[in-house]
Amino acid sequence: MKRVLPLFLITISLFAIPFFTFAQTETTEEGSLDSGTIDSQFEYIYSVSNNFQEYKVVKRTNLDQLKSNILDSMRTMRSEVGDLKGLIVSEKDSIKNLKSILVTAETEKQEAISEKDNFSFLGMGIHKAVYSSFMWILVAVLASALAIFSFQYFSSFKKIRKAQKDLAEVQEEFDNHRKNMLDRERKLKRELVDAQLGR
Repeated sequence: MKRVLPLFLITISLFAIPFFTFAQTETTEEGSLDSGTIDSQFEYIYSVSNNFQEYKVVKRTNLDQLKSNILDSMRTMRSEVGDLKGLIVSEKDSIKNLKSILVTAETEKQEAISEKDNFSFLGMGIHKAVYSSFMWILVAVLASALAIFSFQYFSSFKKIRKAQKDLAEVQEEFDNHRKNMLDRERKLKRELVDAQLGR
């Protein structure tokens, strides 16, 4: 009898413990399957399931609730994936439009730079650098021509002054010679008159 009593107590405790733990899991079961992540819900089902040999015995209601939760999560994720795909397509379209706008802006910029660097001169399109070089060459040629003409002018001016000086000297000599000739002519006329009168 003494041996039967401990065996009886052990048997009762073995039967009472699963019922006691089952009652506890019933109270917490609702909250754990209704909230939390899928991982935490799997952990919860694993912890509240009974062991049978090497298997876990899962309540059908818990399994159905977990399946429903997983399907809801998958629907939500599919919806989010669809939204993200739509957003990616929209972003790709935006990027394509921005690239097109960028190419157009770059083309317009190059055209504006080309128009700024080129202009029409006598009906011909001339680049500003070519025009600037041409103008500087023209200025250099004109400056050289001016220097040559100035040199020639001043050398001619010196020659003219020398010629004027020489002309003045010749004129003075001519005037002196003429004066001498007039004096001599008068003298000869007097001598001729004196000679005629002396006859």
